Amino acid sequence: MQALRPSAPRIASVATSLPPHRYVQNEILDQLSRTWGARLENPASLARLHARVGVANRSLVMPLEEYHVAQPWGITNDRWIDEAQNLAENALTAALARAELDTAAISALYFTSVTGICSPSIDARLMNRMRLPAGVKRMPSFGLGCVGGAACLARAADYLLGHPRDVAVVLAVEICSLTIQQDDMSVANLISTGLFGDGAAAVLLVGAEVEIAGPTVLATRSVFYPDSEKVMGWDISEKGFTIRLSPGVPDLIRTRIRNDVDAFLAESDVARSDIDQWVLHTGGPSVLEAMAEGLEITRDQMAASWECLREMGNLSSASVLAVLEKIVVERRPEPGSLGLIGAMGPGFCAEFLLVRW
Repeated sequence: MQALRPSAPRIASVATSLPPHRYVQNEILDQLSRTWGARLENPASLARLHARVGVANRSLVMPLEEYHVAQPWGITNDRWIDEAQNLAENALTAALARAELDTAAISALYFTSVTGICSPSIDARLMNRMRLPAGVKRMPSFGLGCVGGAACLARAADYLLGHPRDVAVVLAVEICSLTIQQDDMSVANLISTGLFGDGAAAVLLVGAEVEIAGPTVLATRSVFYPDSEKVMGWDISEKGFTIRLSPGVPDLIRTRIRNDVDAFLAESDVARSDIDQWVLHTGGPSVLEAMAEGLEITRDQMAASWECLREMGNLSSASVLAVLEKIVVERRPEPGSLGLIGAMGPGFCAEFLLVRW
């Protein structure tokens, strides 16, 4: 493998934040069944879809009974603004504490979300709320979806190559429950009501000259798949966000991910067999199975992803960062071992990072 770059940044800490209202999957299913009632042509189909998504528990920003009343999108988005700030502050505060840093150390802030919009953006509101340094370089993003956490992680690492004395924050906040469409009986919406959860994740990365230990980011790679923008995303109207989710997503992953990962790793003289830890976003059972088949790895090698899916559902952009936290806190690999962080999302696109623990 190529020698470690002297300016390589490191991941100093990671922390997630979940909202307070936690439910088992059947509680959410029962509430949805009561809410939709006769509008469900086949109520049993909703139960089957929820049973297949591999989720046991989810945390939501509102009490379950509040979801049965459809609100205008403006009111829903205002709720997203309030709750996103709460989750973001909690995640960032926890990540700072784990790295033993305070807000004065932050030089750059990469924020991503795909479940609400506002201007000024959430990161700007945190500047005031948390009294972050006025010189912080802010880079908010919208529309990246499930790939957002990995994309911001890669961009922050790239930034730190040229700013080795800086500390960068990656902050992903998703409140998927506020995007539920009460009059959408499509299979995509029924699946999403069983799969996606609410939560936030924050990662602190430091430049090479900052004396904080952590896994080193050796390389990053972005991959865009031309003419695939219709396979995943939102249709946005006066009603808010309506999910677009093609059943062809797993096949696209299965046929593309192996060559893309191999080409990325080859640039660092690394093979898939050299990877000890796989940090892959919790896209759902069909996505995780497609990744495993494409990468020729076992379910056990993706255990952290399956556990996060079961414990909190798919947190969209925050999901891969939640998997990273589980590995850092509960499954920390041996020093010197290699890991691959990967996520895929709307575009259709992928982001990969090679790390050394």
